[in-house]
Amino acid sequence: MRVCGIDPGIAIVGYGFVDVRGNQLSAVDYGSIQTEAGLAVPTRLKQVYDGTKYLLQKYRPDVVAIEKLFFNRNVTTAFTVGQARGVMMLACEEEGIEITEYTPLQVKMSAVGYGKATKRQVQEMVKLLLNLTQIPKPDDVADALAIAICEAHSGEALRKLKGRGVKK
Repeated sequence: MRVCGIDPGIAIVGYGFVDVRGNQLSAVDYGSIQTEAGLAVPTRLKQVYDGTKYLLQKYRPDVVAIEKLFFNRNVTTAFTVGQARGVMMLACEEEGIEITEYTPLQVKMSAVGYGKATKRQVQEMVKLLLNLTQIPKPDDVADALAIAICEAHSGEALRKLKGRGVKK
């Protein structure tokens, strides 16, 4: 099974594609879609949409896991990131790819085993679990891989339970 993890943003969208074979995880590709700050929001959203669509068509994941948004301070940023998240979800829907969503707490629990793990702890576990030589940069990329790992651990288990008639 191939999983795509997405850390949504308007300036930087982190993405990571991970193949899951039993308990084995391997990174297929990871990186970021970046937009220029001075551009109009609709232009940036189009770039995020086009980049997402391209990656989905290139790597054909079975499922896309995207982080749920939680913002306490900057409402303007929350709206813009929400719009970017929406165009990414639209691209997934158009490609017929299942979408799952996880909170930052769920991602940390899955990757590290502790919901209040630091960013550095998550990055180190991503490196370890995917057998990478270094921590992916920028941080959004490591976060996207952690989201993919969360789906590999949590989502697959939920699908198996649902297949047995167990409700979430």
